[in-house]
Amino acid sequence: MPYNQTQTFFHKPVVKLECRHCMNILCWRGMRAILLADTSIELYSTDLPPPNAVEMSGDDYCTSNCACHIRDSVCARCGNQVGYHVTLPCRNCMDSCNNGHFWMFHAVECKEVERMDDSGQKHLIWGKLPPTHEDLQKLKEKLSKNRSIFPLYPVECIR
Repeated sequence: MPYNQTQTFFHKPVVKLECRHCMNILCWRGMRAILLADTSIELYSTDLPPPNAVEMSGDDYCTSNCACHIRDSVCARCGNQVGYHVTLPCRNCMDSCNNGHFWMFHAVECKEVERMDDSGQKHLIWGKLPPTHEDLQKLKEKLSKNRSIFPLYPVECIR
């Protein structure tokens, strides 16, 4: 694995995130998290934002806590800032325990919905989540059957 994933991540629930301002789906593979530099700040993280859900905003910047380069992200539908993307992680962060997620969403800007497994009976956990390419393919198949499951908007995501 390309990152330091511990067993604790495998038992965390997978959540879908919606923009609190316009209900646009921001993330289909979210995980509850906290900001390590300030544990009072609640976040969500993901390894893959959905296509056309968020856009990058502004230029990269660094925080005072580490040397990571980050850029703000906004909802592609309403334009509200919803989080940030780690565009270049620093060595210290990569060497510490992390889940390999570089897209962060501010909890106050999102509405969380726990994602169900394929049976629809149990909450999906990260240890049972398919790899990103398989999950994205399943999502596209669901979309082709029912457009209301995951609406795509005609805004291109800049990465």
